[in-house]
Amino acid sequence: MATKAYRELSGDEAAVWDRFYATFDFRPSMRRFPAITEPTPSVTWSLSGLEDDPGYTRLDRMTEVVHAGLTALVGTGSILCLDWQHPCYRVWPSLVGPENIDPPGQPGWPLSPYPDGDYFIYLAEDFRFGTFGHPWELSLCVFGGDLLDLVEADLHEVLGQVMRRDGRQVPV
Repeated sequence: MATKAYRELSGDEAAVWDRFYATFDFRPSMRRFPAITEPTPSVTWSLSGLEDDPGYTRLDRMTEVVHAGLTALVGTGSILCLDWQHPCYRVWPSLVGPENIDPPGQPGWPLSPYPDGDYFIYLAEDFRFGTFGHPWELSLCVFGGDLLDLVEADLHEVLGQVMRRDGRQVPV
């Protein structure tokens, strides 16, 4: 029997969302940006450059960079993968791979850092680092010094345009 790399949050999902709303002052909106108070340190990139990405090479690279950074930071521990108003998960990144599948036949992470139609959020269990993908602003905020140290240079190479640093607009 394969080891489960992720499990759906059940009884503690409401508490996780309550804490997320309170910690990040989450304000879901299709028009008001940003939807969270972006922590310090953080960098928010525009994802609009990925719209012209034949073959999804840059999207795949962005996903690979974020996943590798999270995996390196948590070791054998877990992170939270939140999908606003949809099932959410606890993921053990070190177990993600074709030999460890959950649900059967679907190896990999349950969500992408790319916000495909909804807010997609990766969070350390203690909320000290993570990502926040905004589907209507088409942005990705990466926060926490440890995670930024691991991924910022590669994400800048892939995504280019930085929108905000530490929640403040960056001049174009």
